Amino acid sequence: MKLTRLTAVLCASVAMPAMATELEVTHWWTSGGEAAAVAELAKAFDASGDKWVDGAIAGGGGTARPIMISRITGGDPMGATQFNHGQQALELVEAGLMLDLTDVAEANNWKEIVFPPSLLDACTVDGKIYCAPVNIHSPEWLWLSNKVYEDIGIPVPTTWTEFVATADQVRAAGKVPLALGDQPWQSNLAFGALTIGVGGLDLWKKVNIDKDMAVAAGPEMAGVFQAAADARALAVGSNVQDWNQATNLVITDQAAGQIMGDWAQGEFQVAQEVAGTDYTCLPGMGMNEYISTGGDAFYFPKNDDPEIEAAQKRLAAQLVSPEVQVAFNLKKGSLPIRGDVDLAAANDCMKKGLEILAGGNIVPTGDILWSPDTVKQAEDLMVEFWKSDMAPADAQAKWVEILSAN
Repeated sequence: MKLTRLTAVLCASVAMPAMATELEVTHWWTSGGEAAAVAELAKAFDASGDKWVDGAIAGGGGTARPIMISRITGGDPMGATQFNHGQQALELVEAGLMLDLTDVAEANNWKEIVFPPSLLDACTVDGKIYCAPVNIHSPEWLWLSNKVYEDIGIPVPTTWTEFVATADQVRAAGKVPLALGDQPWQSNLAFGALTIGVGGLDLWKKVNIDKDMAVAAGPEMAGVFQAAADARALAVGSNVQDWNQATNLVITDQAAGQIMGDWAQGEFQVAQEVAGTDYTCLPGMGMNEYISTGGDAFYFPKNDDPEIEAAQKRLAAQLVSPEVQVAFNLKKGSLPIRGDVDLAAANDCMKKGLEILAGGNIVPTGDILWSPDTVKQAEDLMVEFWKSDMAPADAQAKWVEILSAN
């Protein structure tokens, strides 16, 4: 009995640090729903005996990433930092500035539990794992205000095509058909959603996976650019900056719909809106249901302090744990990166996403397939396109030129 008690004490001393180690964690989750989700990560880390020092950076990833990168390369690293799955941190890894988490991944069987495998592949460089994926975010959803359509007296659309057809009636009722903020990535996200929603999965794969520039310049993509021009007209009068402000236009029934990722669910939840009753969610724009396996991961900049490194590895393991995966993703509106967790409390929209994920109708995110420079140039083009009267054919030609240089 004495040996058993001694063993238990020793195990506890390994699991729980003797003194709280503070880790500054930088991220760009600042909206109401995002703040509620990140609070779950902080709560779990603090409860384990360490201390989460929140380093939220307002303005979204486009604002936060350069600040994060500058600190890491400038010798002022944080304890952990958020990036999206893909190539955003690749140069930092290649420069030897990120902590190798392979031992954590092996000890916790990440290769067996992380699904789809592409998430962990995106964290892997030269066979070593450098990040802990925390969620799957699918960007291509259409969110609709049920009340707008009830007040007009017409059915809630079930597809993007039906949504476009209601625009004149929505305008006549004094509402904005499509809410769209001014952040560059929102324009690019809307275009990506339309590519699969209108053009289909095969078209998207030929352009983004096969890198077939003849298809990118062809008539099917011309149809997508025309759909984007139609959507541009629907967004006139939106007049907001941040994505969550656009979501709020739908929540408050000032706009009929928004093209946005599944993280919009967090905002609806904070507003105590009920999926299926107050709002409708259409994955793949209601046209081609699929899940784009993007999302968020945490990287851990190297630090000379062994206590900091030990705390970094404890946090990495915890982020992938079942308990944290459930608590975080239920608040975030995203899907967990492991399929063995209990999501009985998921709302109707999350259940739709889980069903699609389980069915295997998934594609990798563009952040994984294209370099950060290509993504940035495409974003800049989309901003110009959505804010002007640029002809669809001219935008398509410039877009193909950007992709061809990748």
